Amino acid sequence: SLASTAITCFTRGLDLRKETEDVLCPANCPLWQFYVFGNGVYASLSSVCGAAIHRGVITSAGGAVRVKTLPGQEHYPAVNANGIQSQVLSRWASSFSVTGIKSIALEAVGRSVSTARPSTGKRPKKPLDKKAGNKDCKADIAFLIDGSYNIGQRRFNLQKNFVGKVAVMLGIGTEGPHVGVVQASEHPKIEFYLKNFTATKEVLFAIKELGFRGGNSNTGKALKHTAQKFFSLENGARKGIPKIIVVFIDGWPSDDIEEAGIVAREFGVNVFIVSVAKPTTEELGMVQDIGFVDKAVCRNNGFFSYQMPTWFGTTKYVKPLVQKLCSHEQMLCSKTCYNSVNIGFLIDGSSSIGDSNFRLVLEFISNVAKAFEISDIGSKIAVVQFTYDQRTEFSFTEYTTKEKVLSAMRNIPYMSGGTATGDAISFTTRNVFGPVKDGPNKNFLVVLTDGQSYDDVRGPAAAAQKAGITIFSVGVAWAPLDDLKDMASEPRESHTFFTREFTGLEQMVPDVIRGICKDFLDSKQ
Repeated sequence: SLASTAITCFTRGLDLRKETEDVLCPANCPLWQFYVFGNGVYASLSSVCGAAIHRGVITSAGGAVRVKTLPGQEHYPAVNANGIQSQVLSRWASSFSVTGIKSIALEAVGRSVSTARPSTGKRPKKPLDKKAGNKDCKADIAFLIDGSYNIGQRRFNLQKNFVGKVAVMLGIGTEGPHVGVVQASEHPKIEFYLKNFTATKEVLFAIKELGFRGGNSNTGKALKHTAQKFFSLENGARKGIPKIIVVFIDGWPSDDIEEAGIVAREFGVNVFIVSVAKPTTEELGMVQDIGFVDKAVCRNNGFFSYQMPTWFGTTKYVKPLVQKLCSHEQMLCSKTCYNSVNIGFLIDGSSSIGDSNFRLVLEFISNVAKAFEISDIGSKIAVVQFTYDQRTEFSFTEYTTKEKVLSAMRNIPYMSGGTATGDAISFTTRNVFGPVKDGPNKNFLVVLTDGQSYDDVRGPAAAAQKAGITIFSVGVAWAPLDDLKDMASEPRESHTFFTREFTGLEQMVPDVIRGICKDFLDSKQ
């Protein structure tokens, strides 16, 4: 038939019902809202009109298009054509192609818009893989947008358009990037969380609906709030995925941003700053801290700051920013001492300790371990008990959750026997740290003893340190200070702890944790 069906900007291939269907695309669909997967052969999830413009069959002035249903395929490629960036999709159950038709355009104009009805034909049902998104880009991103009087309503809308374009190009999806938005003004407002939307279309709609708040640009306050509150697991943050805040600043912040930058780094968040309309020479006098960008970003190495001269003509800035946000290996702030260390506990099981004090030792190591994010991709814990002999209670790879580590610690039986600390250090270096020595985590050994060692500790400790293990020594009761200092890493003062009574171990927990974190940070600078 010659008649063609008028469709909307958002009609997808899977909304059409015939094997071959002639449709009419409207004019002036907003290009950046198009959702297109593939090139030439498009996943049926794609917008029909978007695919037609991408293919060059029509322009943004609209027109008639013939849509042909095709079988699904593996790997729809991402290609930039005619102002539309198509996206990668690893597989989909059905596809379509688009070709131009000139003759029927006129008759179609008068016809009403057909709303897509559910499919009744033989076409495959929409598969359950609800759009995995760009799996190569693993990121949980908060866009911290400027909602202050500095930017004003008009530029606020341009900012929203830019964030929308970035969101489209990221390839949001269940297994791809997740995004949320926080608006900075007088008081920060979390507009939506990571868990609220996992499809680009929903995100675009939510961005479009954002209202301008106005007020001072208290970016520091908003950044701190976002770093502390936005990335919780219950709000949709995912384990082991880099946390990123992209801060948009029009002009300059009204408040101090340095402290917020420190908090973000402590929380393992990578802060990017996109500054638009830098302060002019005349305005610099009004800026609280001229170096505000360098103080807030994750690392002052040029990678985390991004500049745009104005909010107009920003399309060319979208792709380079997206490439940065998807560079997993550059996210230097994701690694914190809490999620990137291996801590081995070497605990004395000699007969002078006794059963009830041994329980206090286990409580101490549990309380230290509890502070860390233990997982297969995070921090790891191992325990060795020693007398004259050594026994690996569990290795770094044995338990990958905090619950399992803590329950294994509770169940460690007391050995009772002599004290050969030097031998035990050598054993642990070889058997426990050996298998992980090339891994990404920084290695720590906490040695806990209550007495004099029968063998030399200095040689084995030096060898452990040479193998990249930082040693903290914790002595109780009769442990000689010389032994403790001989085992400890430099500076020895801050790596040596001592208490007369086993009950004093509890107070040392925060200091040991702080010591591990300080060493971790020093090693990263």
